[in-house]
Amino acid sequence: MGDWSFLGRLLENAQEHSTVIGKVWLTVLFIFRILVLGAAAEDVWGDEQSDFTCNTQQPGCENVCYDRAFPISHIRFWALQIIFVSTPTLIYLGHVLHIVRMEEKKKEREEEEQLKRESPSPKEPPQDNPSSRDDRGRVRMAGALLRTYVFNIIFKTLFEVGFIAGQYFLYG
Repeated sequence: MGDWSFLGRLLENAQEHSTVIGKVWLTVLFIFRILVLGAAAEDVWGDEQSDFTCNTQQPGCENVCYDRAFPISHIRFWALQIIFVSTPTLIYLGHVLHIVRMEEKKKEREEEEQLKRESPSPKEPPQDNPSSRDDRGRVRMAGALLRTYVFNIIFKTLFEVGFIAGQYFLYG
């Protein structure tokens, strides 16, 4: 089927920086939606148009009636939903990776400066830089990271509600 280790590592990184609600939401998104869409959707909704019958004998009626009844296929609609709902999480994860990388660069620079100054002079007070990590080494939710997480949740919720309303109006 394929190498699932990349997806596993990605989910572990996402779960490390998420709240309980975010963990459940992400699990449901990936496990339920993607697996159901990939495994069963094509068999269930694969070729509905060939089974669609029109009540007139006019050529092309089946295509027109089917397009009127179902403007977008279920599978494409759900794939679009997965893409839209996943995008805020991917942006948030990108921001987390950016913060982690900036912290690593800052730490490397401080170590280089410490090596250049073989012994710190007694006149210089020790620098107390607030770290973006907590006691367990995880990235703290504060400042820009917290704002990104809140926007992530807000946009995911808006996309979910929008797609639920869209599915209701498209398919009844």
